[in-house]
Amino acid sequence: MRQFLKYTLASLTGSILFFLLVGFLLALGAVGLVGVLMAGLSRDDAPTVERDTVLVYDLSTVIPDSPQAIDPGAIVLGGNTPSALTLRQAVLALEHAATDDRIVALYLKGGGGLGTGLASQGEIQQALEAFRATDKPILAYNLSWSEREYALAALADTIYLNPFGEVEMNGLYAETMFQAEALEKLGVGVQVTRVGRYKSAVEPLTRNTMSPEEREQTQRLLGEVWQTLLTSAAEPRELSPQQLQTIANTQGFLFGSEAKDQNLADAIAYEDEVIAALRDITGELEDSDDSLDFRQISLGRYATTVDDPLLSRRSGNEVALVYAEGPIVDGGDGDFGPSSVIAANALAGQLRQLRQDDDVKAVVLRVNSPGGSATASEVILREMQLVQQAGKPVVVSMGNVAASGGYWIASQADAILAQPTTITGSIGVYGIFLNLENLGTKVGVNWEGVKTAELADIFSTTRPKTEAELAILQRAVDTIYDSFLDRVATGRDLDRPVVAELAQGRVWSGQSALELGLVDELGGLSPAIATAAELANLGDDWRLKEYPEPGEWQRFLRIFLSTETTQATAQDPLTTQVLRFFDDTQLIRTLNDPRGIYTLMPYRFEVK
Repeated sequence: MRQFLKYTLASLTGSILFFLLVGFLLALGAVGLVGVLMAGLSRDDAPTVERDTVLVYDLSTVIPDSPQAIDPGAIVLGGNTPSALTLRQAVLALEHAATDDRIVALYLKGGGGLGTGLASQGEIQQALEAFRATDKPILAYNLSWSEREYALAALADTIYLNPFGEVEMNGLYAETMFQAEALEKLGVGVQVTRVGRYKSAVEPLTRNTMSPEEREQTQRLLGEVWQTLLTSAAEPRELSPQQLQTIANTQGFLFGSEAKDQNLADAIAYEDEVIAALRDITGELEDSDDSLDFRQISLGRYATTVDDPLLSRRSGNEVALVYAEGPIVDGGDGDFGPSSVIAANALAGQLRQLRQDDDVKAVVLRVNSPGGSATASEVILREMQLVQQAGKPVVVSMGNVAASGGYWIASQADAILAQPTTITGSIGVYGIFLNLENLGTKVGVNWEGVKTAELADIFSTTRPKTEAELAILQRAVDTIYDSFLDRVATGRDLDRPVVAELAQGRVWSGQSALELGLVDELGGLSPAIATAAELANLGDDWRLKEYPEPGEWQRFLRIFLSTETTQATAQDPLTTQVLRFFDDTQLIRTLNDPRGIYTLMPYRFEVK
């Protein structure tokens, strides 16, 4: 109890001091004082890189597209600080390390899952290939390799596996929870309007089994992702994808020496033996104070020593890189800042500022969104069209997912680039309407109201919609869908019947989207930036600038809290389900389209 009180009081004291600091900053005007404090804090010595240092990439490091906003209140109450390492920083760091004489090797440390999405993993993989081409050794160790982790580890010169570990190679599996019967038993009514045979976002609420269309599109998408992982894992090991497929079909897991015998591992070793090999590379003595340590620097810390050459260029011409991450929601007046959602008015305002800025010559929009409000998507697309009408090319770089509303805002860009595993398409529209009439009857609740017109209560959740009302709502969905098809046909220069056939709400991989003409090129963020500069005829006379720009307060918090990286953590099954439920609840809270019409991907697709 004494220890508990001590730590509780220490935590409480720290929280009080933090809030006093916040109040003090606010009382003195904050901005000027924050600037002074930032100047003092930023004078701290940057990480130093000694000669003969190993760069350590912990594969569980969370690597988002852009820096996420820090919520000091959440941190004080026990939340995690967002990762400070972005995808672009990670890629630049790996590329720079390949030619840095101080870095003698790269260590891929597995064990906590992979902290990047599928498309981001593709960009990381290309950077690892560049490092490998320099002949600097890459070592990889894990207790148990998952397929996704192994796709990166396969690039290592030496793959170590713990004697009690295994290489997982049993394929991918996707499942959906169908709730129609449960909702009926609870007395919750569900009515939907939708367009698109494959627009299956509503099916978990209206069906008890998977529709043939949903099964077809999920099977194809999962199969394409699986083939990409097989190829990535097989080629560096001089194996064939079919060999790995055979393992997946017949064994599933290769334990210990089995993995070595089938060339999926090079050595069976404990972690201390791997560290001894790393110490041999750095030239450290075996009898040092800590035989379990070696001369190293983490990818996150090393990234802070690497300047982005495009950001530091001197030029009056600017290529603006705008990050758009999260569900698309209506509203959001005010500054466009780091957030977990794409607020339409805020992003539109940012694009408007860039359009009016004479220094900005081109815009790259990095989209990582499953979609959301149809109305909000159109607000964003309109501002992008105005940027183009101002003579500034717009290039879209698709991240892990750019589907439904995420594809709507991308559809008319001058060029669209995606990774093979990007999830895109889902060109479809739906509306969903719940009613609680039967639930109210079961628990003894009744609703009564008055109205001035027959349709005044059309959006009421206390009764089911009539057939006439559903027809009106369906007409609205049909209109939005037709507009979606028109925008895709115009933007992608495709015949409308062709778009109508490949749309239907169907989800595609980036590879399939390229073949169908929905994207123009396969590639990551760097090629997209280069494409924008080329379309603007800038030659080498341009610099890159990223948006949204963090405010003084956010920059101060990031320095003050010494944020570096956040690691993904493996959860027990119960916690995983609770967190998934929480994520789904958060997604539902973003459904704020004024007409209740959405262009949202049918499911959350994650490969663990």
